Amino acid sequence: MLRLHDTATGTVRPLELRDPGHVSIYACGLTVYDLPHIGHGRGWLVFDVLRRYLRFRGLEVRYVSNVTDIDDQIIERAAAEGRSESEVARQFEDAWWEASDALGVLRPDDAPRATEYVEQMVALVAELVERGFAYETSTGVYLSVEKVDGYGLLAHQSLASLKAGARVEIDAEKRSPVDFVLWKKAKPGEPTWESPFGPGRPGWHTECVVMSLDLLGEGFDLHGGGVDLMFPHHENERAQAVALGRKFAQHWIHYGWVMVGADKMSKSLHNFVTVADQLARSDPRAYRLLVLRSQYRSQIEITPETSADAGRALERLDGLARRFELHQAVDLQREALGADMAAEVTPPELERFVSHMDDDLDTPGALAGIFDALSRAHALGDRGKTDEARALARSVQVLCGVLGISLRARDELPLDAQSARLVAERDDARSRHDYARSDAIRDRLTALGWIVEDGPAGTTLRR
Repeated sequence: MLRLHDTATGTVRPLELRDPGHVSIYACGLTVYDLPHIGHGRGWLVFDVLRRYLRFRGLEVRYVSNVTDIDDQIIERAAAEGRSESEVARQFEDAWWEASDALGVLRPDDAPRATEYVEQMVALVAELVERGFAYETSTGVYLSVEKVDGYGLLAHQSLASLKAGARVEIDAEKRSPVDFVLWKKAKPGEPTWESPFGPGRPGWHTECVVMSLDLLGEGFDLHGGGVDLMFPHHENERAQAVALGRKFAQHWIHYGWVMVGADKMSKSLHNFVTVADQLARSDPRAYRLLVLRSQYRSQIEITPETSADAGRALERLDGLARRFELHQAVDLQREALGADMAAEVTPPELERFVSHMDDDLDTPGALAGIFDALSRAHALGDRGKTDEARALARSVQVLCGVLGISLRARDELPLDAQSARLVAERDDARSRHDYARSDAIRDRLTALGWIVEDGPAGTTLRR
């Protein structure tokens, strides 16, 4: 059974499903005012691998991730560039999907836009006011968090502690510094919608409550995002559901930051690398592999050195595919492997993989098992145990596929006369089990700049 760290309890516990065989997931998605950076890319990959793994285990998954297409940054950028907010939002939403596709991330089953749900948000705010949990000021409508039982659950802090650490507020009408805005009253030049509280627009914390409950229903299984969303964003979402008397997410997960030195990668610090820039430097699969080398809750630092090392590891995987002539039958950018593919994996490798993945998505452990199987496949192939070697290689291919990594075989380059002669001599030596001679010829070919690989058809070379 899959066990995941639950932010609410602070423990790794089983993911208990509302509906047996079906998993409902909501992840906070895009705020489309600029290009996505590789910190966002990490978040996409965490949920992508989770979805793929659940599908591999035979579960049906409905995954919702929203698009915030109206917010302060979008308004500011539109004003600075003399464009409409919708033009800015659409430009960068397209850019985000393009980057996500380039990383091989499966698109959400539903990707609701905030502007499509304003009417429902207005109704939610009105209900909170009617229930006595929210109040109106000259600037907007605020939730009174002191009236919400258990506020601070995700932050693991008491309300008194949160109030003590709150920043000084400009709005003197707020009853408490931790109260948060549900509806922002209109300012000159900003887009607005009508409401019982006057024209304005919804607060950020409200949109995900409305969309998740509408699309997934009460008591949906899993909600998550980056650790920076844990408080106040997710806490404020949860508070609204509690105030409404509605069951919200049953399990919360949060992934760690991508770091630049001692700082979180972020647009506000201007220390980010866009997904497009990262992928211009390396294979998208290498970035996925690099992210999966760390457990999702840990912080990671992406550097040229770690990216290059991931690229070398990817070469080992592709080398296995070339040697054993493996072909990928599934387009992993559009489809996840189903439970039927488990039969393609040798039992020990499957058991080891599942054991790690069920333990809070221990992708580093799962990858260690995959690369161990890769090494053993080559060793078996070198000893002539072709069937056993190919079974292990196929296991590696399938398990990589579960993680969203396709293995590829590159086209061979034409050989010069000297290299072709050495290949023929090496194949002859191998057929006579003269491995000392075979290894010596391998060294000569390597010195000529070739990467030497063995397959059922004999020696192949590539650069």
